[in-house]
Amino acid sequence: MFIETEGTPNPATLKFLPGRDVLGNATADFASPEAAARSPLATALFELPGVARVFLGADFVTITKGGAIEWQALKPQVLGVIMEHFVAGRPVIEGEAEAAEAEDVSEADAEIVAQIKELLDTRVRPAVASDGGDIIFRGYRDGVVRLHMQGACSGCPSSTATLKHGIENMLRHYVPEVVAVEQVGF
Repeated sequence: MFIETEGTPNPATLKFLPGRDVLGNATADFASPEAAARSPLATALFELPGVARVFLGADFVTITKGGAIEWQALKPQVLGVIMEHFVAGRPVIEGEAEAAEAEDVSEADAEIVAQIKELLDTRVRPAVASDGGDIIFRGYRDGVVRLHMQGACSGCPSSTATLKHGIENMLRHYVPEVVAVEQVGF
């Protein structure tokens, strides 16, 4: 099994591509070992010293390191855990998926929200996924779009610029009712 790695805009985060489906159409973001209890893969990765966050994407695993550990020391260990997990044929997630957090949306804004979600799904999410992350729609009220950034995008030094200059400008261009975009939840 050959696992590729890619850098991300976040220097504390690397993207690992095992050459197979990880979660298909879903994603899962684990900010702590406790949160990762339903994922044997994430649990094994959190056992490595220095792993601070695990994000599972369609066909990739994004690892964010913490502390003083360098990628030169951590990367081979992460590669070993991912390889061993997939070769053993273990599930990535066990049990039922967690319920999605409720969206804060007014029924009167349903058409605007549909446009926003379409733009996010077709233009934003693929670009964010290529950097090892994901972006989740959390709500729309009074012209403000609320988004949650995950994976490499969570805590990335350039995430605020991406959100404000990239996503906000694009949404304002295509959906005139949008006046601002803000990040929610960490």
